Amino acid sequence: MSKTFLFVPFAGQRVSLWEKETVEMSKLVLKGEPDIAVRMRRSAQCRRLSLRVSGLDGQITLTAPRYMPDRAVRAFLAEKETWLRSAVQRAPVPKLLSEGAELPVEGRLYRLRLGPVSAVMREDGLIILPARAANPLRALGVYLKNLARLRLVAATETYSAKIGYPFAAITLRDTRSRWGSCSSVGRLMYSWRLILAPPPVLRYVAAHEVAHLAEMNHGPAFWRLVEQICPDWQRHRDWLRENGARLHGYRFGD
Repeated sequence: MSKTFLFVPFAGQRVSLWEKETVEMSKLVLKGEPDIAVRMRRSAQCRRLSLRVSGLDGQITLTAPRYMPDRAVRAFLAEKETWLRSAVQRAPVPKLLSEGAELPVEGRLYRLRLGPVSAVMREDGLIILPARAANPLRALGVYLKNLARLRLVAATETYSAKIGYPFAAITLRDTRSRWGSCSSVGRLMYSWRLILAPPPVLRYVAAHEVAHLAEMNHGPAFWRLVEQICPDWQRHRDWLRENGARLHGYRFGD
C-alpha cells in the first residue's frame, strides 16, 4: 500500500550549530489516522537515517544526510510507520496551562490566577497573570525565561570565577535532548525550563557546563572539577533524570 507524504519547508530555514555545521529544517506529514507531523533535519554531518520520538513531549525528529533523495527518506519512514505510531501513542501528553493550574517555579508550586496586573507577579503561592494581556500564558513564558536568564547568568559567573575559566556567551533555548551544552569557544547553552526545577538543580547544570570550559569531555578530571564546585551533583542529576520529562510537559501558549 502506498503512503502519502507532504513535505512542508520552513521557508528555507537553516540553523547554525556554533562553528561546526549548518542543518536544514523542514516538516514532513505522514498521512493517516491520525496524521503524524515529523520534524525533518538534514545535516552534512549525518551519514545515515535516524528516527527519534522524544520521551519528553512526543516530538518526532527524522535526521537525514543532506543530499539523500526524498524517495529514500519516504521509504524509510514508511518502513517505520508501525513502530512510529506505537511510539506516538506511548508519548506523554503535553499539559497546556490554564487558570487554576499549578506550576513549579524554582522548585515551589504556584497556582495560576488572572488578575488586574500589568505584568506577571509571584506572591503567596500564586502567580498572577495580566488578565488584559493578549496572551497571558505567553507573558508567563517570557517572565520565566527572563528569570531563568537571571539565575543562570549568576550561577555561571560564580562557577566560572571559581575555576578561573571565562565564558564567551550564554544562550537560552527550549531544548529536549539536553539541559545544557558548552562549545569549544566557550559559548554556553541552557534550557530555560531549568527555572522550574529547585535552585540547587539549576546550579548543578551551570556547574556541569562551566566545568566543560576547562575539560571538554566527561573524563575523571571533569568529574573531579564538578565535585569540587558542586559537591552534591549526583543528587541533583538524579532529580533531573526522574523529573525532567514533567518539566518539559508544560505548554505556555507559544
